[in-house]
Amino acid sequence: MNLSKFRQRGPFEWELPASARMRVPGVIFASQALVESMDDKVGEQIANVASLPGIVEAAYAMPDAHWGYGFPIGGVAAFDAGEGGVVSAGGVGFDISCGVRSLHTGLKLADLEALKPRLADVLYRRIPAGLGSTGTLRLSARQMDAMLLGGAKWAVEAGFGDEADLARIEESGRMTGADPAAVSEQAKKRQRDEMGTLGSGNHYLEVQVVDELFDIRAARAYGLSEGDVLATIHCGSRGMGHQIGTDYLRAMVIAAARAGIALPDRELACAPLDSELGRRYLGAMRAAINCALANRQILTRLTRQAFAELFPGIRLPLLYDVSHNTCKEEWHVLGGQRRRLFVHRKGATRAFAAGHAELPVEYRQVGQPVLIGGSMGTASWVLAGAAGSGARAFASACHGAGRAMSRHEALRRWQGRSVVDELAARGILIRSPSLRGVAEEAPLAYKDVGAVVEAAERAGLAVRVARLRPLVCIKG
Repeated sequence: MNLSKFRQRGPFEWELPASARMRVPGVIFASQALVESMDDKVGEQIANVASLPGIVEAAYAMPDAHWGYGFPIGGVAAFDAGEGGVVSAGGVGFDISCGVRSLHTGLKLADLEALKPRLADVLYRRIPAGLGSTGTLRLSARQMDAMLLGGAKWAVEAGFGDEADLARIEESGRMTGADPAAVSEQAKKRQRDEMGTLGSGNHYLEVQVVDELFDIRAARAYGLSEGDVLATIHCGSRGMGHQIGTDYLRAMVIAAARAGIALPDRELACAPLDSELGRRYLGAMRAAINCALANRQILTRLTRQAFAELFPGIRLPLLYDVSHNTCKEEWHVLGGQRRRLFVHRKGATRAFAAGHAELPVEYRQVGQPVLIGGSMGTASWVLAGAAGSGARAFASACHGAGRAMSRHEALRRWQGRSVVDELAARGILIRSPSLRGVAEEAPLAYKDVGAVVEAAERAGLAVRVARLRPLVCIKG
């Protein structure tokens, strides 16, 4: 990215001053090297987001930001309904509530080594993965609506977990304000057979080992020690989220024109928060959040069953579950005033600091776990919301490494079989129904996740707690 239009506010903070059409400045949190590696389109998209009605403070981009649909992936923006603020389906994304969930296994690396190939095979057999994958669960119309209202809480009540899981999920496993009636029949149809599935793209189930600790106090609170084995699930709302995004983007293009909103980019189609369409989208989006939470809860059950085949009596308690494609109604302090805002996080993770009332009691002294998924074959991370991070980008942090090249370019450079073989030589076992998908997700197609999380820490967004090294990856 050309930095000539940016003003450096700190070693890891870059400001794009507000132009005539921008209502607020744009801000990127990243090292100079990371910003320079970003496509110029990221800067354009930040400027476009900053021009939307009712936006407050700034349009933000995280260290892993790259070009996306309307908003950059890694984009954060908050809107005030009382000031004509809007909700944008492009500011949430198509995979609504895509997120990361990590589970303790109680195992050490030495417990796993001899059984690693068998575990990889069992997980691959039990976890439906890949484009168009379907599970064994079939939801009736009534069950579908109950799931969209209940989220992970519905899944727990249906036997896919226990009450202890809910305490370690954002929103306690259930997003209030969901409206199943605002979800189209086509969206429901697409999801009916997809509950308990990973899907494709960058989604995965990964077995990881804690490789190094950085913040001992937070690691202790999270129950992490070096050599611990974790299981991590990365997926979202599958076909439902995509269909909701498609349905409402079409409607929002028309609504924006009727509301007199001049869109700098058609992909930023939006609706006033206090309009009927805005409220309907929020209801549908919240239903999709519940869908994703229920989906990860079902996958948790399948993961526990797979581990129990080889380790009878194992429990796999939940560490935490965070989403990174959402718009959430939150209270934040701006200019000394507490204000109700609608915070869009697209490819960005909520990162509440220590003391926040919504955190589980056992985490409240150290801050929210922020789960950062690496690219296939590279490290993942556990971070903690930094002290004072509530004042930084509305308590937000990065969500992953961020793509460094398109999937098309990755396919030109790598073959899936060679990627699998190279990773196996490093002790990382890959199981996937698609070698093409493996090539698209080759590790070097992504940015250096270590540089991304260091930038997040240096920018004051979150604090590094633990680095996780992959052992087994079930790839969608």
